[in-house]
Amino acid sequence: QVQLRESGGGLVQAGGSLRLSCAASGRTFSTYAMGWFRQAPGKEREFVAAINWSGGSTLYEDSVKGRFTISRDNVRNTVYLQMNALKPEDTAVYYCAAARKVAVTRNFDYWGQGTQVTVSS
Repeated sequence: QVQLRESGGGLVQAGGSLRLSCAASGRTFSTYAMGWFRQAPGKEREFVAAINWSGGSTLYEDSVKGRFTISRDNVRNTVYLQMNALKPEDTAVYYCAAARKVAVTRNFDYWGQGTQVTVSS
């Protein structure tokens, strides 16, 4: 089992940037595909981005393509979400997730507690 802890959320003005980090426990981080989801108030949790075990394959939700970048560091057991050109509609709790597979996926097995991102207009 892997434990996930997100950090890096906060309040930013529209057009600004934030980088989220997710630190994973355990020695087998490189065997997990990783992802980010978000949940806005009153809405269901939605997929944002995912990355395979090596970082060589990524997947993005259409509304964040070209603005968000997912990456990972298998030495530091950390996955990142660089968010640029933020919009008020990006406001949500962002969750890190891990999947027991190496290929990029939208289906995940483990979840972090979430970090709040608020974008002001």
